[in-house]
Amino acid sequence: MNSMKRYALALICCAATAAMTTRPAQAEADLDVGSKAPSLDIAHYYEEGDAKVTDFKKGNVYVVEFWATWCPPCVASMPHLAELQQKYRGDNVQIVSISDEDEETVSAKLKEPYPGKEETFAVVTSPYTLTSDPDGSSHKDYMQAAGQNGIPAAFIVGKSGIVEWIGHPMEMDEPLAKVINDSWDRDAFKLEREQQKQFEETLQQFAMLAGRGKIEEAGKILEEQIASAPNEEFKSNWINIRHQFRLLTGTAVEEDFDHYRGQLKELKGNPPALLNFAMQLYGIGQNGGDLGPLVGDITSALKAESETAEVAEQKAACFEVMARYFAMEEDYKSAVDAQKKALELAEGASSAQKRRLQLLLDELQSKLEGGSDEAPVEE
Repeated sequence: MNSMKRYALALICCAATAAMTTRPAQAEADLDVGSKAPSLDIAHYYEEGDAKVTDFKKGNVYVVEFWATWCPPCVASMPHLAELQQKYRGDNVQIVSISDEDEETVSAKLKEPYPGKEETFAVVTSPYTLTSDPDGSSHKDYMQAAGQNGIPAAFIVGKSGIVEWIGHPMEMDEPLAKVINDSWDRDAFKLEREQQKQFEETLQQFAMLAGRGKIEEAGKILEEQIASAPNEEFKSNWINIRHQFRLLTGTAVEEDFDHYRGQLKELKGNPPALLNFAMQLYGIGQNGGDLGPLVGDITSALKAESETAEVAEQKAACFEVMARYFAMEEDYKSAVDAQKKALELAEGASSAQKRRLQLLLDELQSKLEGGSDEAPVEE
């Protein structure tokens, strides 16, 4: 198996992991759901009225969240944290947000205007408890101990001082509400985390085998995981990986082609999504995969979309992608015709965009006249 195909197989695994979860990969954890929450020893609080938290008061609920001034997703989460604190202020809930940066860095950030708002960061974050802990003790006790490798990350500490949930703060609305009203199923969530960890470990094993060209062994893992998946979500994800794996290894059957045809039908009337889908499969074809009859299905779908799309740039993009597919099949006459149409429709595009389209047309024209037989590489 060539190195490009191995690389493409590795990308399948990365994409599958991203599709399955937005949680950062978990290392071995000393702190997990069900553990007693460590006490806090935070150096700096930025609102005078904020109650300082050391030990967790029985009967209260806390959110311990980790952030940084340089982290765009952390900044994006701030209004939501403020909203949650306001919503549950009467329910003995306190959100404590901790950065490991120094006091000067955080103080300077709080004076800046919050993006898209007239208020400063200080005003936006004032409903909840914003802090910093430069010695990193809180980060060590929570983030490192729980094997969390990315921020923002939130820990919900329940009424008995136990960690009830760990995850992205934008995803904690439901678990927080259930922890507050005593309907949260901690054991079920812990099992879900264990299943996710098992999925990631098995995916790494599959990627290693596929990357070494051990196709039969990698395929066996896929079949075993599909048969033993703990729920429909995991099963569906393994099946999707198998579809891509078969395309890349030239072992696709009608079942796989029908899967992608079904996706094409769902994308009808959505040009951006169709173009993205088409380019993903084009990438598989470029890396040695065998798309079989899907080439015709995709070019037909693109042609139909080009006739109904309302935006000229989307019409042009449909013809450009069609040109790439025709070239992949060495039908350079059709490829050149499609690319000429793309350039014609891109009349209002930027000069850089037009130049890129022209370069592809020149490349296709050269191949039509007897140049290289390789399909054009996406730029």
